[in-house]
Amino acid sequence: MTGVMRSVAKVFVREHGVPEVPGAGAVTLRARQVGVERGSGRRVLDEVDLDVVAGQILALVGPNGAGKSTLLGALSGELELASGTVELDGRPVARWAPVDMARRRAVLPQTHTVGFPFTAREVVAMGRAPWARTLRQDDDEAAITAALAATDTEHLAARPFPALSGGERARVALARVLAQDTPTLLLDEPTAALDLGHQEQVLRLARTRARDGAAVVIVLHDLGIAAAYADRVAVLESGRLAACGPPRDILTTPLLSRVYQHPVEVFDHPRTGAQLVLPARG
Repeated sequence: MTGVMRSVAKVFVREHGVPEVPGAGAVTLRARQVGVERGSGRRVLDEVDLDVVAGQILALVGPNGAGKSTLLGALSGELELASGTVELDGRPVARWAPVDMARRRAVLPQTHTVGFPFTAREVVAMGRAPWARTLRQDDDEAAITAALAATDTEHLAARPFPALSGGERARVALARVLAQDTPTLLLDEPTAALDLGHQEQVLRLARTRARDGAAVVIVLHDLGIAAAYADRVAVLESGRLAACGPPRDILTTPLLSRVYQHPVEVFDHPRTGAQLVLPARG
């Protein structure tokens, strides 16, 4: 493509509201000194600095109440900040129109409820709403079909969403996020309601999206999964960032034992060499 053609393409993208795909290593979300308050001024998140990077999986871990889901909500622009800033593609999240934000980041919440008895396929199709009246609406059918296949939910497509089991709803909700096809994915405990096989399937999907250039943030409770799949791990402790970096640098016995207030063992699998993280027992 010539320089003139590239310039024309960029103008077309801007005028039609379709964001450019970030390059590998680009920061799609940046949090600086972020603080969030709940109730009567109670700080649940304080002074958090964090970068979300294209091509990487960032796992948010920590004990209950550490601020993982709150941080995800702050990054997504769905929670009001008491202090600090969050930028999406270089612009404060508060300055994005909702539809423009939805074209840049997709959010999977912890709970999966729908107010009306939509079918599973109709729920997945909701992920395509941000692309209405853009060139990318032509991809709707292919994106929906691919998302259903990727999450093993094709056989659920015609069933009412409220009639599905918890695990089935979780997979359909993930299919909606995948169909939205954004450069940044924010997933809050996507494996919580799933059996072992589907947990691995979800993490492999996240890994594939990251390898294709997406920035992926996942809230996890299972430290072993974080060690296996994350490029970086952010450990939260009482609303603050205790550490952030590659799993082998961050997931250590002293740090985890202190943060979780329970003895933790970190060692390598004797056959594969994979990093394992387990509570000390006995």
